[in-house]
Amino acid sequence: MPRFPDHLTGDGPTNPFPGIRVLERRLGREIPHRLGSNEGLDMPHRALRAHFGDAMVEHAYCYGDSEALGVRRRLAEQQGIPLEALLVDAGADSLIALTLRTVAEPGSAVVATAGTYPTFGYFARGQGCRLVEVPYEAAPGRLAPDLEALAETARRKQARLVYLANPDNPSGHLHDDTAIHRLRDALPDDCWLLLDEAYHDFREDAEAPFAREVLPGVIRLRTLSKAHGLAGLRIGYAIVEPETLAMMMKVRIHYAVSTLTLAAAEVVLDHPDETREHIAAVRERRERLAKHFRALGAEVLPSATNFIAIRMKSAGLAERVHRQLLEAGRLIARPAHPDLGQVLRITAVEDALVPGRLQILEDALR
Repeated sequence: MPRFPDHLTGDGPTNPFPGIRVLERRLGREIPHRLGSNEGLDMPHRALRAHFGDAMVEHAYCYGDSEALGVRRRLAEQQGIPLEALLVDAGADSLIALTLRTVAEPGSAVVATAGTYPTFGYFARGQGCRLVEVPYEAAPGRLAPDLEALAETARRKQARLVYLANPDNPSGHLHDDTAIHRLRDALPDDCWLLLDEAYHDFREDAEAPFAREVLPGVIRLRTLSKAHGLAGLRIGYAIVEPETLAMMMKVRIHYAVSTLTLAAAEVVLDHPDETREHIAAVRERRERLAKHFRALGAEVLPSATNFIAIRMKSAGLAERVHRQLLEAGRLIARPAHPDLGQVLRITAVEDALVPGRLQILEDALR
């Protein structure tokens, strides 16, 4: 089991504001009169009511449940994950920052693939960590994080943490469950694995037993932004050992997730058929989009996400296509990292399949 920073071991720090929902659970009864929390309880909210309606306004008055118990209970029941191993926060991005605050002191080395989801590097540098990047494993039809290189670099640099997006962003590559176990086994005992599974729901085997595993020395992150359509409300969750969860709660923002977001997430989780329908539609569009561009001669990389990645013949061509599409009001993604300058990423939405929508890219491929 990797260690925690010395300043988090022992009794503190302790959340000074657990919130009324947590206090009610501790007391075992409702607290009907809120006379001590400085919230805007008497605000009439005439403008909000006129714009959004009464139901939304009721969620605006009060701080959210700092333990997100309603959301965690639903996730635990639906996914078979122990309740005590689930932590909810304001999206996977917030959970990345929270993980770094919990396990990585300033000056420590952290390892990631060069060009993978850049928010990790952004937060790592902000935490004062030394970011060590490992090149992708590249071959025709393949652009994958190099797990052996990540492990070797972690050992050589005495890293505190290795970051892996699986499925990967922006390549879409998926390492199987056995490979993830091998990676964890190959890391130093004192090194954490931060496994970013933001696109987990789009895997064909998303409900396999591995999805429910609470892995020692691993912090798994997932989100409700993609498959559940709640990107604008900012909510995600971590799957961690209870001891690790307790440490993360010591440095977590108390009310990072709003009352409105928690309520919306509970509604969406209470209707899993709609989520499953959306996932199936995304997979179908992803395959249509990939087939279309392969027919034009594009190198479309395998994807287990809600997007496809196309590797262009040169970074210059990719830059020109990306710029021309943006000027035409069509935003696709091109990674900022120079190692991935040839890659263009297209989300599998219906709008991407409208004839002529991506004509600029199609012409460049001919």
